[in-house]
Parts: sequence; structure tokens; C-alpha cells
Amino acid sequence: MQSRMIPVRTAALHVGVTGHGPDVVVLTGGPGCVQYLEHDDLAPRGYRAWYPEPRGVGRSGGGPHTMQKAIADLEEIRTAVSVRTWIVVGHSWGCDLGVRYAVEHPDAVAALVGIAGRGPQRDRTWSEAYEAGKPTQPVVEIEYAPDVHAALGASFTDWIHRPDLWRGLATCQVPMHFIAAGGDIRPSWPLEQLAALVPHGRFSTVPDVPHDFWFTHPELWVRTVTDACSSR
Repeated sequence: MQSRMIPVRTAALHVGVTGHGPDVVVLTGGPGCVQYLEHDDLAPRGYRAWYPEPRGVGRSGGGPHTMQKAIADLEEIRTAVSVRTWIVVGHSWGCDLGVRYAVEHPDAVAALVGIAGRGPQRDRTWSEAYEAGKPTQPVVEIEYAPDVHAALGASFTDWIHRPDLWRGLATCQVPMHFIAAGGDIRPSWPLEQLAALVPHGRFSTVPDVPHDFWFTHPELWVRTVTDACSSR
């Protein structure tokens, strides 16, 4: 794994890179978590994978920001590293950010692989199931920036309240494969809805694995991500 500091507007962002082949950008969760997927052993095989650390988090400069700024940062990184298009692999919050990125920059996104995301909704039954399942979830300690988490969470709420949200999704031509973790405490029905809504959507489930199966089942994670990128 190599790393670079890439200057973007008002900050310098840490970006790891590994492998060779078609380009993939990997987005992690939180929002506001460090880049916990930046490991050679977790990278999709046969691809060049880029690992940006979010603005204001870990090794990246800057501070609290919006989803719009996060997407602008991705576009500045893509231009700086001379990538024309890339596959977006997003885990958890990274899946949700990737969805918006694909809708707003379809010419930059060859495909989206969204794993264990939440989806653009604020449903009470979803939240109740999530809260009830917390005691059973494997504990994975991940560093995060609370102020970035709060700012991006508020921006997410603003996004899902936009009147054009569903029209944008229903007309987005980017192929999107949504993958649920079968043992996740987060209900998967929003991902199934997204897969049914977007014109080129797919939905699948990895059985019997928790939300952070990149940590508990790393070999299965690599196989899942590699297969999804290759079968788009």
C-alpha cells in the first residue's frame, strides 16, 4: 500500500493506493470514520484501489463538511490522480455517499458496489430493529471524528428530504449492485428497494456475516468485492 497527500480545496487529503488494473475508489463508513479498509489484504484483486480518508478525519486535513463537499473532494482526487472513471465500492455510510455520487456524477462512476448501506430513509421500524440488535453486534473499534459525523449526518437528512431525490435515482443509468450482510442488525429492505428502483440495479446477500465482515471474514470480503466489481 502506498499513500499520497492530495491537495483539494482548503485541505490536503490522505489517499492510499494499491494494486494494478481498472480503478476502484473505496469509501468507508461512519460517517466520519477513518479509512479502515486501507489494507492490501482487503483490496479487490485485479484492480487499482484508491482509499481516500475523509476531510477532517485521521490523516486528512479540513473539518466538518457536507455530503456535497465530500463528493467534490472525490472529484478533485479523481482529477488529481488522472482517473477518467472508477468503480465506487462503499461500505455502510460509504454506500449511501456512493449512491449520491453516482447520481450527481454519472460520467465519473463506472459502477457502484454498495455493501451494508442504510439507504435514503428515516424509517421508525428500521431504527427500532437496529437499536434492538445492538447488543448482538460484534464490537469493532474504529476511530472517528464526532464533529464530522454530526455534520455529515445532518447533510444526509437534508439530502433525503430533497423533492427530486427519487426521480434522480430512478433515472440514474449507473449500474448499482447492493449487497447486504446476512447477519447485519441493519434491515436490508432499503437496499432491496434501491436495487428495484434504479434502472440497472441488483441485490444480493452474503449469508451469516455481520455488518463489519471486512473485519470478521476478511477473505470473504475480498472475494465478495472482487466478484461484484468483475460482474458489473
